[in-house]
Amino acid sequence: METSINNSWRNFMELESKKDYFIKLMDFLDEEYNCQKGAIFPAKSELFKAFNLCPLEEIVVVIIGQDPYPTLGFANGLCFSVNENIQSLPKSLKNIFIEIESDIGIVTPKSGNLERWAKQGVLLLNNVLSVVEGKPDSHSKIGWEQFTKAAVDYIGKEREGVVYFLWGNKAQEKALSIDGNRNLILKSVHPSPLSAYRGFFGCKHFSKANMYLKINGKNTINW
Repeated sequence: METSINNSWRNFMELESKKDYFIKLMDFLDEEYNCQKGAIFPAKSELFKAFNLCPLEEIVVVIIGQDPYPTLGFANGLCFSVNENIQSLPKSLKNIFIEIESDIGIVTPKSGNLERWAKQGVLLLNNVLSVVEGKPDSHSKIGWEQFTKAAVDYIGKEREGVVYFLWGNKAQEKALSIDGNRNLILKSVHPSPLSAYRGFFGCKHFSKANMYLKINGKNTINW
C-alpha cells in the first residue's frame, strides 16, 4: 500500500517501511481495504493524517488515543476527533470538552473536528490507526502498536520540551519511550464515561500544558 506523509516525517517513514512488521502491516491493510466486507476507518487517504497535519518540527503536544471510532462518518485520522458534520459527539470527546471548560473556561465548541489543534502543533496520534466498522480494537496487534511506539521514540530523539497527554493504560504504555526530564508527561485515566470520574475530570492537563509551554518559550495552545 502506498503511503503519503509530510516531508518532515520522511526519514522516520523510510526507516520503518523497510522493517518486516511494517511491510506485513501494509499488505494486510491493502487486503482489508480491498476485500473486507465491512468498511475500514478512517479512509485510506487519512491513515497518516495526524502526521500530515502536524510536521515533526512543530510538535509541542502529543495526545495518544486508542483506535479510531468504528462508527460510519466519525473517524478522520486524528485521535478523539470527528468529522465536521457530526452533531452528536462521542462521549469521550464530550468529556474532554467538559474538562477544558472546567479547566480554562473555553465553552464546548459545536464542532468535534480537532484539526484546529493539529495545526497548532498537537499530534493527535491513536495507538492503533485503523479499525473495522462496528468492531472496536479489531486492528490491534497487527503492527500498529509497534509503529506508533516507533513514532514516539523518534519524536523523543528529535524533539524536547514536548507535553505528552497519556490518558488510560494503553497510552501510558508509551511512557517508557519518553524522557520525563526533557519533556512534560501528564497521566490520567481515559476520558471515557467508564473512567472519567476516576481522575480525568479535574486533571487540569490543558492549563498545565499551556503553563509548561509558556515557561519554555513556546506558543500556548488555543484549546
